[in-house]
Amino acid sequence: MKRHSRREFLKAVALGAAAVSLGGCKQAISASATGKSGRKPNIILIMIDDMGWMDLHCQGNKNLDTPHIDKLAKDGMRFTDAYAAAPVCSPTRASIMSGQSPARLMITNHIPDQARFEPKGAKLKSAKTINVLPLEKVTIAERLKADGYATAFMGKWHLSGKRKGNDQGRGDDRFNPENQGFDINIGGCCYGGPPTYWDPYKIYNLKPRKTGEYLPDRLCDEAMGFITASSKARKPFFLSLWNYTVHWPMEAPNPLIEKYKSRVGPGIKDARYAAMLEAMDTAMGRLFAKVDELGIRDETLVIFTSDNGAYGGVGDNRPLRLDKGHLYEGGIRVPTIIRWPGVIPPGTTCATPIISTDFYPTLLSAAGLKPQNGQIIDGEDITPLLTKTGALKRKAIHFHYPNYAFHRSNGLGGAIRQGKYKLIKWYLDGSVELYDLSKDISEKVNIARQQPAIAAQMKADLEAWLVKNNAVMPERIT
Repeated sequence: MKRHSRREFLKAVALGAAAVSLGGCKQAISASATGKSGRKPNIILIMIDDMGWMDLHCQGNKNLDTPHIDKLAKDGMRFTDAYAAAPVCSPTRASIMSGQSPARLMITNHIPDQARFEPKGAKLKSAKTINVLPLEKVTIAERLKADGYATAFMGKWHLSGKRKGNDQGRGDDRFNPENQGFDINIGGCCYGGPPTYWDPYKIYNLKPRKTGEYLPDRLCDEAMGFITASSKARKPFFLSLWNYTVHWPMEAPNPLIEKYKSRVGPGIKDARYAAMLEAMDTAMGRLFAKVDELGIRDETLVIFTSDNGAYGGVGDNRPLRLDKGHLYEGGIRVPTIIRWPGVIPPGTTCATPIISTDFYPTLLSAAGLKPQNGQIIDGEDITPLLTKTGALKRKAIHFHYPNYAFHRSNGLGGAIRQGKYKLIKWYLDGSVELYDLSKDISEKVNIARQQPAIAAQMKADLEAWLVKNNAVMPERIT
């Protein structure tokens, strides 16, 4: 899409939003759906990169110190069965921005997908993908901006194509956050990981400020500046704070690394990784304290999540099986916490499976908005779970990973989670694995033969979902 047609499109979105407002769509916003203030909520969407399901103290890792995120869980709802839409970063990020599945988006691998990831002797070729989030997709930032929100993106984007030489991550900046609905973009580019976590960061839109400054602290400062300015202007804001932490390179303040050297063992595989997690938690604590200082806690919805499971080289995903880049639980189950005072009962947990694609319709609902006519949204509004007023309509969530991950050790396949059961279908030979996660969270015992009817039904459901989502399949190598 040409740039001028995009401006016309956004103008139409804005006019459409205004028309809906003038048309009396206030019934979409109720006192129970806007927090204690009765106003549209501010939204802070925090995503940590490569943070595993067991990478928080409140998730059960007693060797990690994450007091500020633990406090967030005590003040909100912790989802025990939350999933990223994919076992790698870019598809999950695209799913959050668009509300559509990676299969439908044709963004099914980390960008750029490269044939060099195919292992020697591979019998399947990775499915074709695209390497940008298309401008035609209406992002959640575009919808909120058209509705009067101030919007800012800070951190890892990884949805804007390939690098162009030594350009410090600029890539194809037509697809960077500032052209996808964000007023402000700090650090968002084509990089999957930062060259370094220490200033100067060598990222083109993250200018040096203080030599030796730590990246999570810098992003926190920028975030606090944005929410302060928005609050003073009495304008609702949408902040996507997508930290590069805890992606490689493993860099953290030395005192924290030394602290965790003596704790290496169950739950902590690498002291540097644990130090990065605590440093992130400290930065998040500063951000939450600023929200309180500004007096906007009661009107601010906070989502905290991860884009996929931990990288197995440094993260300990146990008791989950395997790690980033795999369809087993260690690759796709992630920590997720949501706080919304006056709406979400504090100190609660929810075991209903949710997926990152759900955030788009949920945020629309929180802002009193509805999907546009003809807009396809694959996620489901999880407000009934947040308010404990009902169940979700869908019966299952689905996954499609037809590509080789960077580690080249994964099988190409799809998966479906339905109730307590999870089925994985391998595209090479059509075989399936079925697990009862209520008894076997580590996916050790394949019960497909013991439960053939359940396996057949779930396999058929997955296959129908793939067709419905126009999933591109891997090709056999001859």
